[in-house]
Amino acid sequence: MKVRDIMSRDVQVARPGDSIQNVAGRMAAGDFGFMPVAEGDQLVGTITDRDLVVRALASGAGGETPVGEVMTSKVESRRDDEDLKDVLKCMSDKQIRRLPILDKDNRLVGVVSLGDLSTRVKEKYAGEALEEISRSS
Repeated sequence: MKVRDIMSRDVQVARPGDSIQNVAGRMAAGDFGFMPVAEGDQLVGTITDRDLVVRALASGAGGETPVGEVMTSKVESRRDDEDLKDVLKCMSDKQIRRLPILDKDNRLVGVVSLGDLSTRVKEKYAGEALEEISRSS
């Protein structure tokens, strides 16, 4: 099975120039805590609800602060044609809960998350990977 078979394709995306207030509002409205950050269709980072609190709010950043100033710019990603078992191993080894997925042209095409794994994958190795990803470091 390929990761493209289970990834979420309908992904909300932030832009580096979006305000953190706008992104936080979108996260609240959609009830999610993670967004890839892209310029056009190229992944340039990620932003999480934790980033908004720890990097932005805790440092006194205002709501108009651009996402590009508080996002994580070094991002692990995988290709949509990769075998699911290899992607699960990466997520497990690096304790990654959400992983942006790129196509052969390095365009952002989706995200695979713990939720995708728990609801769409029934293989034994998915459960083992979920346990490893979720363990405390």
